[in-house]
Amino acid sequence: MGIFTRRSQHTTPAAGTSTAVATLDVDPALAALTGDYVIDAAHSRIGFTVRHAMVTNVRGTFADHEGALHLDGADPSRSTASIDVRIASVDTGIADRDGHLRSGDFFDAEAFPLMTFRSTAAAQLSGDTYRITGELTIKDVTRPLSIDLEFGGSAKDVYGNERVGFEGSAEILRSDWGLTWNAALEAGGVMVSDKVKLTFDISAIKQG
Repeated sequence: MGIFTRRSQHTTPAAGTSTAVATLDVDPALAALTGDYVIDAAHSRIGFTVRHAMVTNVRGTFADHEGALHLDGADPSRSTASIDVRIASVDTGIADRDGHLRSGDFFDAEAFPLMTFRSTAAAQLSGDTYRITGELTIKDVTRPLSIDLEFGGSAKDVYGNERVGFEGSAEILRSDWGLTWNAALEAGGVMVSDKVKLTFDISAIKQG
């Protein structure tokens, strides 16, 4: 059952007729998840995958990030999300490559230290799957982005924190945000693909 799923618990006859009309009630267990959450960066991962030299994938993460969620267990459209990612924390496992990504050829981390996402809409697609739509800002470019997320569940950890988990992904064309550096390969093609897959593994702690 999804975090925002409603269930029919009773019917009400329409006035002057005997026809039963379903009334949707909020599942109390799901409604209890409504509230404000802070992303636990130590147990979350924001990553990316990009095709390299036409033959393999390079994967990386942004270790330094923070964010907040508001979940509405009665009405998913009122849920919100915001994430700030510090570009300088990019890590692909190769120091020289990470330095190139931080440079003006790519993110220009000194001039534009943050990548941000601010949601503008939310909807349940089916079951435990949701779509968060918003605005992604990289450098000085802001464009729409939709992220499909799967609700992983909720639990109280050993410290008494109420947690929820989500896993999701989105695909972008980096050129849409002005990240256009590339190099031609001798055999044809380019060094770095335009398409980038973003991945999100989020653990968030309820506040208050």
